[in-house]
Amino acid sequence: MSQKRILLIRPDRVGDVVLTTPLIKAIKKTFPDSYLVLMINPKTEPLLKNNPNIDKIIFDDLHIKNRTQKEFWEKVKLLKSENFNIGLMPLPTERHAWMMFFAGIKTRVGVGRILYEVLTGMKSVQKNFNPIKHEADYIFDLGRKIGLQDIELVPEIFIPNSEKENAIRLLTNLGIDLQKPIIGINPISGGSVPNWPIDKYIELSKLLSSKYQILYLLPERNLEIENKLLGFKNIFFTNPNLVDLIAVCSLLTLIFSSSTGTSHIAGALGIKTITLFCPLDTCSPEHWGNLGNKSINLTASNNYCQVKCPKNPKICPLEEITLKDAYSAIFSSLN
Repeated sequence: MSQKRILLIRPDRVGDVVLTTPLIKAIKKTFPDSYLVLMINPKTEPLLKNNPNIDKIIFDDLHIKNRTQKEFWEKVKLLKSENFNIGLMPLPTERHAWMMFFAGIKTRVGVGRILYEVLTGMKSVQKNFNPIKHEADYIFDLGRKIGLQDIELVPEIFIPNSEKENAIRLLTNLGIDLQKPIIGINPISGGSVPNWPIDKYIELSKLLSSKYQILYLLPERNLEIENKLLGFKNIFFTNPNLVDLIAVCSLLTLIFSSSTGTSHIAGALGIKTITLFCPLDTCSPEHWGNLGNKSINLTASNNYCQVKCPKNPKICPLEEITLKDAYSAIFSSLN
């Protein structure tokens, strides 16, 4: 029997990559002698670089503008040189459908029946939201198409000791006591999911700071948030890169946020999470909730979405979820 040489293309966001790790684990569990290569956005490499189930990582950044045909054919040549016989594409992209086709990958599996998937002769799995199931389960459907054994869908991230030691130094230098509870707060979602306004996170931080250490996890320094919390004790700020963010999350007691990549990182590390959700199928905790950790999902009611929601989950402020709801969930989780 010839070796299964598998290409898995996952060039999108942090949360999507994290939720693909059960599929990665199952590939090696079902086919231990397989050769598995991930094609990803270089920004998400820290999520996968220490994963023992991956043989090689290659990069393709979808955000690069003004791509040339030469660059496309160089990628095709690279894929062809690896002699892949299976290609999995959880994120539908025309670029990668044709790339795998011209690379001569015999078995190719995508999502849906999009025209370019039909034209390139791809196999397909359907994403059916009735009944709804978890995104990690939808991703795993591609593996089922090639005969993977079902496993428990628990994401995983591997952290070297050196990176964890760096995170310990980072928090210690901020003045954080690692022997006491640390609540991570990530108020930034980049407009990708329903989320509280920043000021609501600030008010929650003020309520919590008398009892707990609060660490804001921000993509870049935000003086507006820092100034509004000036003078409140036990509130700290950090702007870690993805390597440091992963390691810092592993040291936290709990993370409070909307359904962001940071929340999925924490869940994959087994850290408690409290996450804000909208009940719409495509945004719901049934679809995007964390797996494998202790989690509390604060979800607006269906009635809120029908009556008060702006009908656009990317700008929904989740007004129905109150400060009291959040504080009670955090307090009960920590006690």
